[in-house]
Amino acid sequence: MTREHQGGSRGWAAARKGVGSRLRLTSLRLRLVVVFGLVALTAAVSASGIAYWLNREAVLTRAQDAVLRDFEREMQNRAGALPEHPTQEELRRTAGQMADGGRQFSVLLVAEGRGGGTVYGTAGDLGGFTPADVPASLRAAVDKRQKITAANKHPYHLYWQRIVDGDTPYLVAGTKLIGGGPTGYLMQSLEPEAKDLGSLAWSLGIATALALIGSALLAQAAASTVLKPVQRLGVAARRLGEGKLDTRLRVSGTDELADLSRTFNSAAEALEKRVADMAAREAASRRFVADMSHELRTPLTAITAVTEVLEEELEFEGGGIDPMIEPAVRLVVSETRRLNDLVENLMEVTRFDAGTARLVLDDVDVADQITACIDARAWLDAVELDAERGIHARLDPRRLDVILANLIGNALKHGGSPVRVSVSASDGTAAAGPSDPAETVGTAGTGTPGNAGYAEQAQPPAGAQDPEGGEGPEVVIRVRDHGPGIPEDVLPHVFDRFYKASASRPRSEGSGLGLSIALENAHIHGGRITAENHPEGGAVFTLRLPRDASNLTGQTPSEGTDGADGAGAAAGAGGGGAGDEGKDAKGRG
Repeated sequence: MTREHQGGSRGWAAARKGVGSRLRLTSLRLRLVVVFGLVALTAAVSASGIAYWLNREAVLTRAQDAVLRDFEREMQNRAGALPEHPTQEELRRTAGQMADGGRQFSVLLVAEGRGGGTVYGTAGDLGGFTPADVPASLRAAVDKRQKITAANKHPYHLYWQRIVDGDTPYLVAGTKLIGGGPTGYLMQSLEPEAKDLGSLAWSLGIATALALIGSALLAQAAASTVLKPVQRLGVAARRLGEGKLDTRLRVSGTDELADLSRTFNSAAEALEKRVADMAAREAASRRFVADMSHELRTPLTAITAVTEVLEEELEFEGGGIDPMIEPAVRLVVSETRRLNDLVENLMEVTRFDAGTARLVLDDVDVADQITACIDARAWLDAVELDAERGIHARLDPRRLDVILANLIGNALKHGGSPVRVSVSASDGTAAAGPSDPAETVGTAGTGTPGNAGYAEQAQPPAGAQDPEGGEGPEVVIRVRDHGPGIPEDVLPHVFDRFYKASASRPRSEGSGLGLSIALENAHIHGGRITAENHPEGGAVFTLRLPRDASNLTGQTPSEGTDGADGAGAAAGAGGGGAGDEGKDAKGRG
């Protein structure tokens, strides 16, 4: 007799199902730990599963091979000695002998009785083993007569199958005696082996859990090793972005992260050197402009005195000026005045760039200040003033005069008559509306055509009152002309220094600094100037200044206003030449 495995075996280990929650893996450290954990879990589960399966097969095969050998031997020795048609008692007694001897299995013998019926006898530790307990597939395989061939020399073979009854696994085997005789079946409990395999599964599960915990700790350690340099790099990059150009990383090791740190240090060093060189060149350029302006003032003073005498001679009838050279004299007078204005403007610009410009505050009536500015420049017939007396503000009168002179003069030169100046007060909670209901204009940064790009030009300096935030009451001064307006491509650059609207017109009557100086003077007050085109034609410049700029200087309203900032000599900056700066900036006229 030979043995064959009939059908697939039925396992008794149940799979556990788990529900995992989805995590939003936003942290690189968490992602690294999760990846390490998943890899370790996969490896541990795979190794444990393979180990469990191999041990399970080895344990079961060893147990069933021993039982099947005993059963096969007992069938040959004891069942083979029974008569061809045994009685039920003979079958029961023989089954008891086969199951005796400390074997923990039951034996069922089935044969054809003398009367032609089927009789069976059973015995063993399990008890109650009947033909109904034998699977039908196993009975069919045992009873089937095999064809005799060169490879198969026996008509009947020993077959076995594993089954589960309740929670207990069993091994059921059967074979038929060759040459006639009873058919024998074996039923062996595999509960001891199942317990051993259960203990093995628990051990492998504990080992898997320990491996998962170990992988998480290893991932944490790896994350700390890898991410700490990355975190230090991020902190250093932020410090570098804040302007701390001396920031450097400590380099240790020779790996890729150390190479990254060295690269960062090299880049930071190069950036620091480049910025230092640029700052030095800029400072040298500012010193050059300041020194040049101061050096030019001495000869200009003498030249200006001479040109004033020549101008008086030109105005005096019967003077001694030759009519042939009179045009040349007038040209020298005008160009000398223009050069003097340019030098004064350059000196004012250098004060702003050097940060030495200071406010000298005083309580002023805004309407009176505008009237004085217009009257001093003989503009009363060309300017319409819409301003009520009684709007007071604590400002720097000289700087306010510079702003007004540039804005009004610019409108007179390059706009169209009439030029209208309106004044209103705002409580700071909302933008003050124009005094003229018709003057509804777009503001920079709101998407109004022609204003794009100016938002970056007219921002107050750091530490100044935020004009857009409307903090505190404001004075709003609008200067509107009725000219062709400002071209759309020029509008974003109207406050740029030396901006030329046309490259073919490098020379202009103005220096190109007036509007820039006006904007700087507004900024130092914590205010701003915006430029836009009026829907009905013409340009509108809007000046917004705080009603009280004391918080920018640390002064209180009771403090004196003496102690000029050294800019008094430039009181005419943008004033004497006021209004001559906008020709190139606005590109009109």
